Amino acid sequence: MRQLSPTGGRPTLAQFLIESRRDVPDATGDFDGLVTVIALACKAIALQVARGVLAVPAGETDATNVQGEVQRPLDVVSNELFLRACEWNGVCAGMVSEELDEPYVIPSRYPRGRYLLCFDPLDGSSNIDVNMSVGSIFSVRRAPRGTAVPTTEDFLLPGTAQLCAGYALYGPSSMLVLTVGRGTHAFTLDPQLGEWILTHPDIAIAPTTREFAINASNQRHWEPAVSRYVQECLEGETGVRGVDFNMRWIASLVAEAHRILMRGGVFLYPRDAREGYRQGRLRVLYEVHPVAMLIEQAGGWASDGHTRVLPLVPRALHERRAFLFGAREEVARIEGYHREG
Repeated sequence: MRQLSPTGGRPTLAQFLIESRRDVPDATGDFDGLVTVIALACKAIALQVARGVLAVPAGETDATNVQGEVQRPLDVVSNELFLRACEWNGVCAGMVSEELDEPYVIPSRYPRGRYLLCFDPLDGSSNIDVNMSVGSIFSVRRAPRGTAVPTTEDFLLPGTAQLCAGYALYGPSSMLVLTVGRGTHAFTLDPQLGEWILTHPDIAIAPTTREFAINASNQRHWEPAVSRYVQECLEGETGVRGVDFNMRWIASLVAEAHRILMRGGVFLYPRDAREGYRQGRLRVLYEVHPVAMLIEQAGGWASDGHTRVLPLVPRALHERRAFLFGAREEVARIEGYHREG
């Protein structure tokens, strides 16, 4: 008799986490519990994003967040969904969000756990206006002082200290892309079952590519190494590279990372000469570090153009950095151009 499976024989996120932890002797289940509630928050955000403008009450307008950037109503909703999902079950010691100036303290009515969660609740939210893909990014580290109330300094850890990193992509289908330090894997949300199903195990990024992503309108501000690299790509088969390249730009870190994980490529958001861009624009703790871990676990490379970004220790919660990632040989080429000056 044919054996039937509600998921078509594919593992769910819960099954994946259980199997990943079977050979960890001191596993308590707390880590799995945290990833599960993060995934729940992402499901809830996916429902809000799917409603688009209908999810925003009539008359509600944009605001400005703590970093002086435009804050959409769905940014606020997504931030609340993350906080409410992850504060109650006793696994978080504290949280940091793009939308909050200071670390979020777990309310005293809930037990405090031993993990730190850093997240961008809705990356690329300006794309909602034109019905394009957006996402959520998250990073999990162990709290250096256990279950004590974390200070700002407790969050200032290198990306190599991450236990888990991932993002959710809200597009034609919702996907959760995750690493727990053993490869990068993608789960697709089955809206009928309400389950994240493993559909893309062990993602691998090719070391070379003919596709790059950058905002070319800023070319006049770039460093010489970046200008050189992009110009060589644009020259195509008639230039020194001898092959034609395609150029992409979505203006959403999650969407850019997802495209590279699914089909290869290289992404460049370099620092440049403008005020506020001289160290880069992407936030280290909850954008650069988690995406870098996902990329490297898939065989790619993540850099600021000069050096690998995962070992970097941020000096502030919302510190920014240049970020280049994707095909290993292409990122190495750009680093080499910087060294040559």
